This record gives sequence, structure tokens and C-alpha cells, in this order.
Amino acid sequence: MRKTVILLLALCLLCAAVPALAEEPVRVRVSEVTHSVFYAPQYAAMALGFFADEGLEINLMNGGGADKVMTSVLTGEVDIGLAGPEACIYVLLEGRKDAPRVFAQLTQCDGSFIVGRQAENFAWQNLRGKTIIGGRKGGMPEMTLEYVMRKNGVIPHEDATVDTSVQFNMMAGAFVGGEADYVALFEPTATEVELAGQGVVLCSIGEQSGEIPYTAYFAAQSYLTENADTVLRFTRAIARGQEWVYAHTDRELAEAIVGYFPDTSVEVLEKVAARYKGIHAWKETPDMKLEALERLETVMEQAGELSQRVAYEALVENEFAYHVMAEMGQK
Repeated sequence: MRKTVILLLALCLLCAAVPALAEEPVRVRVSEVTHSVFYAPQYAAMALGFFADEGLEINLMNGGGADKVMTSVLTGEVDIGLAGPEACIYVLLEGRKDAPRVFAQLTQCDGSFIVGRQAENFAWQNLRGKTIIGGRKGGMPEMTLEYVMRKNGVIPHEDATVDTSVQFNMMAGAFVGGEADYVALFEPTATEVELAGQGVVLCSIGEQSGEIPYTAYFAAQSYLTENADTVLRFTRAIARGQEWVYAHTDRELAEAIVGYFPDTSVEVLEKVAARYKGIHAWKETPDMKLEALERLETVMEQAGELSQRVAYEALVENEFAYHVMAEMGQK
């Protein structure tokens, strides 16, 4: 697979040297696990025309969970999925033919925040004897939450109850409706709940987890092979988005992506951007490192969701990212 991709990328370079005729943009169907400022580099790349510069038209849809995103990729409903790489690990271990592979990483830590019902001097020991809505069992939000709880001496399901029965996009509503003592929410939902006086943002889970390949782009092996030029251009646009968010202010980022969050003000988006930039949530380059994958597998093992580790080379196709990084002078 790697040799095939390298040859295809070389062909792409050769074609790029030939003056291009005006062509219709290539339509790429992308399913994101949820709609969140956590994926700001992607929205910046869309808003600032980075995908258009590559001759791509992005058809973005909200999958509402990593399992649903993976189903869309496997059935061919979409071309590319954006979700936790754990979804790819599960499919790879099933021995499925044409299993999706990760070709670009977007975020590098957990993007959720613990929201409580009132202001408190939060410590992880505060969860003892309490219930926290943590997300779908086996999903990255729930597994990372439990990993951080253990890291801080609170054993999930023994010292504290982690509610995994609530669908991802219903977690805020369940909490506001009176369920549980705490909830783990992504932005801008966490800040919106706080501004509505329905909760208080207490702690970043990502600050505690360490670098984890939390959200990444993946596609079927056949798609990567048959559409190598499209994948390369897609990766280049994402890399430009990653570079741009760190080179500009929180306000500039908020103003750039506000069109993708019509119900959220620029002021709220600026605050959220500052939170995510403060924990270095976004990866600066699109490659996935071996040590990050190994930490992810440790998280999955501790959650009881992984009995066998996968080969890095079988899961990750970094050639697109390496090619783009070399173009951009990144290491």
C-alpha cells in the first residue's frame, strides 16, 4: 500500500507541472463525528478557501457519533470520515476487507470539558460518589474520561458512575434536564450551557490526557489508492488550516469560522478558541505519530475495549501528510 501511494503521489507531482485546464471542482463527501469548534482548522480551511484552492468542493455532514461516521464510510455514503481513530482500529481487528486507514490527524487531545452544576474548586476526587455523563461506551470521549479519572485515582464504575447510555448529541440536553451531577461536553456547547446559567465549565479533560490522536481523517484503502490526488489536495488544505489557526488571533479565528456556527456569537467563539488553543488541542501538522497511537491503545485497553494492538503501518498512511509537510517546510 505504501509503495502504491508513493508512486501515485509522484504521478500527482508530475501532473501538477502541466498547466491545468479549467475543471469542475472535485466533490468530496465528509462526515464529521460532531459539529464543534474543536475542528476549527477544518472550518478555517473551508471558510478561507483552502479547499477551493485545491479544486475541491466539500460536502460536510454531521455523523452524530464515531460509529455512525464509520458506517457511512464503510457503506460508501461518504468518502472521508472525521472521528476518533478507535473506529478504524475496531474495523481493522474485525478483519474487514478494504478497512479504512487514517491519512491525516486533526486534533491531539481530548476536546471536552467537565461541566458541573455550580462553581467549585474542582478536583478529580470531587467525582467520588457522583454521576457523570460520559458519552457512548467505547467512544473516545468516554474512554479518555475514564483514562483521566484512573490517572487521578478515581476508578470509573467503582468510585464514580460514568453514564454511557446517553447519545453524544443528547448529552447537554440530558444534563440540563436534570440527569447526573456532571457532564463532559465539547465546545461551543459547554460554553453555551455556562452562559445560559445551566452549568459551569470546571476542567479540561484534554489537559490531563496527554497527546492522543483524538480526531483524524480516514478513508477506505481503495479510496486512498484510486483518489490519491484528491486525498493529497485534501490533506494540503487541512495542513494549511492547522498552520493558520496558530498564526492568527483567537478573534481572527472566531471571525473566520462564525459562518459555520450561525447560532453562536463571535465573542463566544473567541472564548472557545482561546480555550482550545490554550490546551494545544489542534495538531500543527497532519501526520500521526507512533507514540500517540500507542497512548490511544493504552486508553482503549484500560477501558476494556481493546484486547489486541494493531500494527501502526496497517492503520496509518502518513505519506500524504509527509508530502504536504515537505512542501510547507514542516518537520
